[in-house]
Amino acid sequence: MEKSAPDTATIAVDVRDAVKRYGDFTALKRISLSIRDNEFFTLLGPSGCGKTTLLRMIAGFEDVTEGEIFLFGDEIDTLPPNKRPVNTVFQNYALFPHMTVTDNVGFGLEMLGRTKAEARRRAGEMLELVRLSQFAGRKPAQLSGGQQQRVALARALAPQPKVLLLDEPLSALDLKLRQTMRYELKELQRETGITFIFVTHDQEEALTMSDRVAVMSSGELQQLGEAREIYETPHNVFVADFIGETNLLEVSVDQIAQGRATCHLGGGHELTCDAVEGIGVGAHVHLSVRPERLFLSEAPTEAESLPGRVRDNIFVGTDIQTIVDLNEGPRMTVRTSNSARGARRVFEAGSAVYVNMEQGAARLLVD
Repeated sequence: MEKSAPDTATIAVDVRDAVKRYGDFTALKRISLSIRDNEFFTLLGPSGCGKTTLLRMIAGFEDVTEGEIFLFGDEIDTLPPNKRPVNTVFQNYALFPHMTVTDNVGFGLEMLGRTKAEARRRAGEMLELVRLSQFAGRKPAQLSGGQQQRVALARALAPQPKVLLLDEPLSALDLKLRQTMRYELKELQRETGITFIFVTHDQEEALTMSDRVAVMSSGELQQLGEAREIYETPHNVFVADFIGETNLLEVSVDQIAQGRATCHLGGGHELTCDAVEGIGVGAHVHLSVRPERLFLSEAPTEAESLPGRVRDNIFVGTDIQTIVDLNEGPRMTVRTSNSARGARRVFEAGSAVYVNMEQGAARLLVD
C-alpha cells in the first residue's frame, strides 16, 4: 500500500527508512513511522528487538546508518544530543546522590545557561507538577523508588523539551507502584502536552498507557495502531502471541465464500471466521482466539461450538482459566470472570463441555 506523506505540522517525530548496523549485525531494518504531536506513543517488544536502539537514535546517542529522522519537520540526523529539543528518562534515573531534589531538577537548567534563581524557580514548578514539593530538600537516598522516578521526570521536563523519551522507566519498581505510576505518567503527559515516546517490553503497560503502539521484533516493525486495534486485530502470529494471552490454533483453510473462511482444526473440528487478504483456500496458517471471547456450555449453542473435556481450572484472582482438550483436537484456554454478577458457569475437571466462540472472536493470522 502506498504511503502518503505525513503532515509535518502535526507530526512530532518522523522516522523514514531508518537502518542501524553494528558491523555485520543489523539492529534496525528500515523502520518507518510517524509519531504525532501531543501523543503518548509506545515502542513495544521483547529484549533485543531494537526499540531502545530506535529511541537512542531519536535522542542522538546512536548514529543513523541509513534513512532519516525529522523532528517537527526538521532533519535532526546530524544534530548532537545537546542540540536536540528532546530529553530522556533512563531506566536507572541517574540522579546525583549528593544533591537535593531541587538541585537535581535545576542542574540541567544551569548547564543550559539559566541563572541559579531561574533554575530554582523552574525546579519548584516541576516538583509541584509531580507532587513532590514537600521533598524538595531531601537527597535521592531519602526517597522511595517511585519518588526518585518522579524527580527524574521533573528534571527531564524542566527544560520544556518538545519530545520526552522514556526508556523502560518503570522496570525497577514493584508491581503495585508500576501500576500507580502508569496512571501518573499518562496524566503528566496530558497536563504538559508534550509528546511522550515510551519504550517497554511490558504489554500491559503499553495497552493501558498508550495512544498508539508500535510492536517490534528482530529489528522490524510488526504492527502499528491504537491499543485496542493491536489487541483485537493482530496482523500476524507474533503480535497475537506477544500481546496478551491467546489460543493459537493451527488450521487449514478449506473454503472461502462471501468474505468468510471455513477452517479445519483437526479431529473433525471446523469453524468459520472472517477471511483475510493474502490467505487463500488450502493455506495452512494460524488462527487466534482470545480466551475471554470463549465460554463453556453443556450442549451446543448458536455460536461456534467445539466439543471437548475440561482438563483443569486455574484460579488467577480476577479470572478462572479453564483448560479444555477438544475431542481428538487441540487444547484451548477459556477465561471466565471471577464475579458472582453475571458470571458464566465454571465446569469441574473431567466434565464434557462445548467451547463456544463469541461472534468475531476468531481471527486468521499471517505467519
